[in-house]
Amino acid sequence: MVARGVRRLLRQQGFSSLPEVGLMSGRRADILAMGPDGTLHIVEIKSSVADFRADQKWRDYRAHCDRLYFAIPGTVPQDIMPEDAGLIIADAYGAAIIREAPVHRLAPATRRVVLLRFAHVAAGRLHALWDPSAGTPG
Repeated sequence: MVARGVRRLLRQQGFSSLPEVGLMSGRRADILAMGPDGTLHIVEIKSSVADFRADQKWRDYRAHCDRLYFAIPGTVPQDIMPEDAGLIIADAYGAAIIREAPVHRLAPATRRVVLLRFAHVAAGRLHALWDPSAGTPG
């Protein structure tokens, strides 16, 4: 439900987003979003304090985006979220940015790789909706 609210917010801001996108590092972003100018945001969703404490791989996501955000439901304490990332509070109906994420501009070559990954994942998912029995490429 948090993902749905975050994706609604991103859409309102002109971003296209995809959930559960594998990155070149082998990690998987909860939400990868692309702005109209090619800006890339990753949103890491944390559903509880235990979820946050058990998962420290989020630091690796910075290498794949211009801005990194955490999104949490209103039941998770905001003060445990890292100060060097943005913060979004969300539910199934919408979301609000509580703290903007600092900008860490990607190198052009890295941006190209992530944008191509975004395009391939989006096209593959659209094709699967259009023709579910086609299978996966390769």
